[in-house]
Amino acid sequence: MTTEVKQKKEENAFWETFSIVVQALLLALVLRTFLFQPFNIPSGSMKPTLLVGDYIFVSKFSYGYSRYSLPFGPNLFSGRIWASEPERGDVAVFKFPPDPSKDYIKRVIGLPGDKIQLKESVVYVNGKAVKRERKGEFTEKTLGVERSVPNFVETLDTGRVYSTLDINTQPGNVVDNTPVFEVPAGHYFFLGDNRDNSLDSRFDVGFVPAENLVGKAQVIFLSLDDGAAAWQIWRWPTSMRWSRIFDGI
Repeated sequence: MTTEVKQKKEENAFWETFSIVVQALLLALVLRTFLFQPFNIPSGSMKPTLLVGDYIFVSKFSYGYSRYSLPFGPNLFSGRIWASEPERGDVAVFKFPPDPSKDYIKRVIGLPGDKIQLKESVVYVNGKAVKRERKGEFTEKTLGVERSVPNFVETLDTGRVYSTLDINTQPGNVVDNTPVFEVPAGHYFFLGDNRDNSLDSRFDVGFVPAENLVGKAQVIFLSLDDGAAAWQIWRWPTSMRWSRIFDGI
């Protein structure tokens, strides 16, 4: 084989590999932008539904597309395209209204026009109490330390059921007693399932514009305990929470 032929084959191999890599990156970009985007859970505001170390897929198409569906949120258009309204009880990712560079994940409780209030930990939607029942304790082991807190199950009038935590059950707890929040048109009211440890629409988050919705949380695809990072594959055997893999949200 001559040097010239060998060089030509090496160049062809390089450009073929380069083409495959570019196509793979473009496919990943399309999937992330229009279909599913992965997120990891860095805080405990959605316990027990989502734990620190959970990795989830969020469907971008569930609520249509806004500027925030695109990487870096370029201001190319306003509002939503092919918009679909979230359902009460959905767990959704949205851009933090005061700082859209930050992603938050909470549960949709109030739809446009709703009146939301908490009284002694009970959520009221348009004056009607959401059914709430004590269901034992929730125990989580984090960094080798176990902790148990009261677990409550809420049932919406749509039949949607989910668990919440109420660490401070003493009457008069200020985070469990709020004024009435009237949700403006085109906005949503969110609560974290870990009610005493969640910065949500009761506080700085406020009402979330429809444009800020990123997508609906669908499934847990990876769950790691003990502070393990996803890239630390050697820690998976001891840190993986196998029972949570492919749990729907």
